[in-house]
Amino acid sequence: MKKNQLFGARSIIAPDHEHEVDVVIIGGGINGVGLFRDLCLQGVTCLLVEKGDFGGGTSAAPSRLIHGGLKYLETGELGLVAQSTLERNLLLKNAAHLVKPLETLIPVFSWTRGIFAALRTLFGSTTAPRSRGAVLIKIGLAMYDFYGSRHRVMPRHRLLGRKRALQEMPAITSSIVAAGVYHDATIIHPERLVLELITDGLIANTLSAAVNYTSIQQCKGELIEFKTHECEPFTVRPRIVVNAAGPWIDQVNSVLGAPSKMIGGTKGSHILLKHDELVQSLAGRMIYFEADDGRICLVFEYLGLAMVGSTDTAADDPDAVYCEPEEVDYFLDSVRALLPELQFEATQVVYAYSGIRPLPASNASIPGLISRDHSAPVAEADTQRAFPIISLIGGKWTTFRGFAEEVADVILERLARPRVMSTQSLPIGGGRGFPQNTAARKQWMNEATAKTGLAEDRVVQLLERYGTSALLIAHHRGPWSDDVRLRDSSHYSFAELDYIVKNECVEHLLDVILRRTTLAITGSLTAYDLEQISTVADAALGWGAERTRQEMEDVVQQLAEKHRMHL
Repeated sequence: MKKNQLFGARSIIAPDHEHEVDVVIIGGGINGVGLFRDLCLQGVTCLLVEKGDFGGGTSAAPSRLIHGGLKYLETGELGLVAQSTLERNLLLKNAAHLVKPLETLIPVFSWTRGIFAALRTLFGSTTAPRSRGAVLIKIGLAMYDFYGSRHRVMPRHRLLGRKRALQEMPAITSSIVAAGVYHDATIIHPERLVLELITDGLIANTLSAAVNYTSIQQCKGELIEFKTHECEPFTVRPRIVVNAAGPWIDQVNSVLGAPSKMIGGTKGSHILLKHDELVQSLAGRMIYFEADDGRICLVFEYLGLAMVGSTDTAADDPDAVYCEPEEVDYFLDSVRALLPELQFEATQVVYAYSGIRPLPASNASIPGLISRDHSAPVAEADTQRAFPIISLIGGKWTTFRGFAEEVADVILERLARPRVMSTQSLPIGGGRGFPQNTAARKQWMNEATAKTGLAEDRVVQLLERYGTSALLIAHHRGPWSDDVRLRDSSHYSFAELDYIVKNECVEHLLDVILRRTTLAITGSLTAYDLEQISTVADAALGWGAERTRQEMEDVVQQLAEKHRMHL
């Protein structure tokens, strides 16, 4: 394959040649890109192919949590808890610019309820009730601390009595008898971490490549034919194929000539509320609570808004999911019962999103009891297909690195290659050199302001958004200076957006609005700013008036239809 240009998808593949590559990874979500980076670091030549935008499917619709899986203790998935808590702790170190500690409060409404139900679940029941009392919560949090002891970076749990709990969270319902307090983590901008993992992989192996908006046309013998949206088809001869298509895995396997029925996903929806009183009362905490129907819900501050989620219902069409009105009502009713002194209305919803969790097919009667563990079954080569297919089933945001390492080791063994390095302590993207304390942060800020000439408050803003990669944006020179800002979202500059469009494989305006920035999810995007952003994209990509108009219409339509956001 030709040497890649960083996110230069248009120039990576020459369409009139067949290319030999060690591994083709189909799917640019978190599991696919995590594996891409790991293999590139081992010297394996990879082609990462995504039919839409990188991180634009299931990986764009998580709860924004990096967690150890407290509820997995009940289902006896202790190995998954051990891995999840370790990976959470590692991400707090390796991606400190995007992953932050999150103190969490669990309201408790009885002392002993749920013990026997939990024991039934532990021994395999799929219908046990979900209610949990203080004794059970205390045992669970103690176990959680134990499993999270490796590379520990956060405090141990506390169990608060009713009086102390109401002092610390006065808005919560007074019917509680106690509250458990522990720490997990939140990821500020998951789609950006996806891009950073790809970038790290491309830097590590300049013979590897990543292309978005590229779909499989056909598979025959040794060859797979792909087609981008704007170029001629190209053909690749892989030694191994990895199907990391998430909820689309069975569809991709069918095209590859290896029909399967591996996925039985569930739908998760979330809403963002503009509710300053709620955000203030949360005081930086998440409340992890049980709704009236027994489902686990959560509410926490996310970029100045209140994130409420998530549903967990059976669903199998990832292309058609959106947060339905009934789900919004469910969320609002749940937080009304939890926080009765606060007012909640549908008009407070500024954004909503939904996605399919690519869970393994299961006969569990309660979707919440379907395993969140991962596996990688192999369809070996046969007379019609010359390469094996490894499908990445299940998994979750928190464990992507560990999952990638497991699968990479399988691939390395098949390729008779050694592991060159571990990713366990390897910083990701803007987490490289990220200042971890006040003194280091001050020194970094002083050096950055001196090098870039930007004001300190602007450098702080860029550091919090991009980590140490902020210097790339700060040094960018294009048609606009950093002082030229969006009118209504002045925390984004034209120069910053120009850098994003030119360097982060942007194909559509939606890529910028939904994934490269947080303009949509924070509800700050306006029609005027959309027009300004489209001007930047048009100037950088040469769209022309008609294409630019269509791109803007697509943004307005998708925000309204899938995200309850009307410009």
